[in-house]
Amino acid sequence: MLFAAALSGCGTAPSRDAPVAKAPPARAGGYYLDDGPGENPPANLDSIPDAVPRLEPLHRGAIRPYVVMGRHYTPMTALAPYKARGLATWYGRRYHGKMTSTGEIYDMYGMTAAHTVLPIPSYVRVTNLQNGRSVIVRVNDRGPFIDNRLIDVSYTAAHRLGILATGSAQVEVESILPDATGAMVAAAPTPAPAPREAAPGPAASPAADSPPAPAHAAPQVALAAGAGGFYLQLGAFGSRENAESFLARLRAQMDWLAQALHVFPRDGLHRVHAGPYASQAEARQVAERITEALGAKPFVLTR
Repeated sequence: MLFAAALSGCGTAPSRDAPVAKAPPARAGGYYLDDGPGENPPANLDSIPDAVPRLEPLHRGAIRPYVVMGRHYTPMTALAPYKARGLATWYGRRYHGKMTSTGEIYDMYGMTAAHTVLPIPSYVRVTNLQNGRSVIVRVNDRGPFIDNRLIDVSYTAAHRLGILATGSAQVEVESILPDATGAMVAAAPTPAPAPREAAPGPAASPAADSPPAPAHAAPQVALAAGAGGFYLQLGAFGSRENAESFLARLRAQMDWLAQALHVFPRDGLHRVHAGPYASQAEARQVAERITEALGAKPFVLTR
């Protein structure tokens, strides 16, 4: 999950780093950069139970539209049927102990997940279409924002699904909803087809997402008069808390950029910017480097 990830636009967005339009090749173990398993994982990962579905109030800040790396996301605002197939990945020690989109602390050894549009919190069954393994996880974070990935699951959920070694797998994600009595009942998992029959591409979410921003050039947008220079916009949030959480994840993901990152409040939004840079050329050079790390170009701004 997590390269939460250039955000511009309205609403509250994820706290996880915004991943990639074109991710770098996965290293041995399938994890991204210096993410991966912890030094001393619990010995009882197989015995950690699934998340137990229950009705919870939705987090208001996590159901507003938001923009990550130029792509618009419109979260679902109520529990509703959802079923999609696509690529699942996992996130581990890089984000362990850090805040999720709801302000909760991410526990890589819990049974949780990140999704771009599912209500937060909500519960889903995730089934690995290659081996038929299935788990129930609690969605409490936004992401993944890399390529066309569908869901990021915790380290333990990935272990239970059998995707730690490869880093990813084609899965089916299905929401768990209350029955007529209000109880949350998880249906049996859909039988997994043979590997060759697994859907190769991610299914679109029921929410209407606008197409991603073109990857060939970082657009320049005039912001306003004020402090001079050129800036890169990586995100825009309706919530200061979410902006700060996203900022912290960016700093952890790209320590070489940490000192240039800051939150710029304007017109009711909290924008995560990098800069200032003395010239547009310099800003674009940094944007290219960010793109290499995240796979999507931030916006070049003047203000």
